Amino acid sequence: MRAVVLSEGELTVRELPEPVPGPGEVLVEVLAAGICGSDKSCAVHADGFNRASQALMGVDLLDLDQPIVFGHEFVARVVSYGPDTQQQLPVGTRVVSMPMLLRQQPVLLGFAGQETPGAYAERMVLSEALLIPVPDQLPTEVAALTEPLAVALRSVNRVETAADDVPLVLGCGPIGLAVIAVLKMRGVGPIVAADLSAERRDLAKVLGADVVVDPATESPYEAWTWAAATDDPARMAPPTAVFGQIPLRPTVGFECTGAPGLLQQLIAGAPAGSRISVAGINLDPDTIEPAHGILKELDIRFSLYYSPEEFAATVAHLASGELEAAPLITGTVGLEGVADAFARLGHHPSDAKVLIDPSA
Repeated sequence: MRAVVLSEGELTVRELPEPVPGPGEVLVEVLAAGICGSDKSCAVHADGFNRASQALMGVDLLDLDQPIVFGHEFVARVVSYGPDTQQQLPVGTRVVSMPMLLRQQPVLLGFAGQETPGAYAERMVLSEALLIPVPDQLPTEVAALTEPLAVALRSVNRVETAADDVPLVLGCGPIGLAVIAVLKMRGVGPIVAADLSAERRDLAKVLGADVVVDPATESPYEAWTWAAATDDPARMAPPTAVFGQIPLRPTVGFECTGAPGLLQQLIAGAPAGSRISVAGINLDPDTIEPAHGILKELDIRFSLYYSPEEFAATVAHLASGELEAAPLITGTVGLEGVADAFARLGHHPSDAKVLIDPSA
């Protein structure tokens, strides 16, 4: 089968052996796969991921001595079953899955070698226990957004966002836009979003942002404060020890860029008592002023992945139409176009989520 392989820093299309499902596993045909910013980060800054995983877990996340097949956002079709499977879903069923294999040594799909390829390939192996069938009414390309939207749902859940909160989303890349879509679904607002790109600010409006800000010409934090202002004491955020009662509704900030310095900027700009969710991945050391967070009594929570329940809930929200995310998709490429898409990623302002069609 054909697959896109990262080897020695280069992405090339190669012929690989067909993966073979083990006990409790299923062979699937990839119908669509999303290109994630973390894929590019791994390709360019794999040492940063390994530094972090070594420091925390004593292992390398990525084996850089072996070719890697990316792809952890996907929708696929069941081709055949391995041994010791229940086979409750008919062959041909469209499915999504959390990107892991439930083996004695679990495998993170999309970050492993060519023997367990991710979705940048024509076929891959999944764990039967994690399969979720895609409802008939859900288009294949939208189903491929399940994983990044589950990441956004997790980010919103981590700070216990409620309907009367006023959010600021820093960065309108794929994760920031997905966060906006989830907030819109939840009825949270007004939503303030900031990005340097006019094209991405336009996408933010389409996905539900009420106020969009170009941080090169306007302070996102002033716009956030203005949007949260209230003279109703019943709607004001609880008072803090230093700042007391302020005439603002509860405020929640989402750092979705991973850019160095942005977290401290958000800490400095956030109103007292704010909750902050950090979903952007910064692989380099960064500096914050803890005293700013202490004086303001800020809650800062970092977010990664999602629970099985959040993943399944995302599929349900997409299928019901509650979660509208199709505008996130801004392009499709075949396997041969992946390297060029990586080169554009982060530099082409009209790109949000680019999908791979392995059959193209």
